Amino acid sequence: MASNSGARWFTSARTTGGKDCVEVAHLDGGMVGMRDSKNPTGPALIFTASEWDAFTAGVNDGEFDRP
Repeated sequence: MASNSGARWFTSARTTGGKDCVEVAHLDGGMVGMRDSKNPTGPALIFTASEWDAFTAGVNDGEFDRP
């Protein structure tokens, strides 16, 4: 299991300073963390590298767009 205690969280370079963002961190063991920027001490989703690749590909393909 990857630890996120020393993670360096960042937002997208496309973030415009709004409060509704997600933050991402590259964690130990190739894992990727994602959390809500409004709740930095709250829970984080943790992805394996292949899960992260599948998730970001789905986002780019519009898989999660609202109908």
